[in-house]
Amino acid sequence: MSLGLHNLKPARGRKKRKRVGRGNASGHGSYSTRGQKGQRSRSGGKSGLKMRGIKQRVQKIPKLRGFKSRNASMEVVNLRDLDSKFSARGGPASGWKEGDIVDARAMFKVGLIKDTKRGVKVLGDGKLGKKLMVRANHFSVSAKDGIINAGGEVELVTRNSGTRNSGTRNSGTRNSK
Repeated sequence: MSLGLHNLKPARGRKKRKRVGRGNASGHGSYSTRGQKGQRSRSGGKSGLKMRGIKQRVQKIPKLRGFKSRNASMEVVNLRDLDSKFSARGGPASGWKEGDIVDARAMFKVGLIKDTKRGVKVLGDGKLGKKLMVRANHFSVSAKDGIINAGGEVELVTRNSGTRNSGTRNSGTRNSK
């Protein structure tokens, strides 16, 4: 069967276009589905009103609170975590002795942190029972006090692993404002 104008059919699922203003017999005559009077029944009335109602749509969108910093946040380790990992019997922590150096690589090996590139911040939640030399990018005041009280040392390290400042048992004093 050859294709011709006499045997063409519309595509499946195609919606038939509403033809308005073609007389009353079509069902869309006289007012052409625009209703009677008013701005929306006039020519240009519908296109001129598109900006109306945008305020309601914008208000329905939930607010995005705060912001997401592009700077990666540091990995956080608590004193409790240091004590539990390095005083546990068996496993990789069993070979560690008091006075050992604990840095980002050591914390990564034991599974305390997931990434060494972002830096490490030590917080003072919990107690440290071992004398360790802890190297990190940042310490809270309570963490510094906890490490020094356990007999350990605190060493601040910059992101590119250069030493910035070190603190021992004697340098645990705080500056008051």
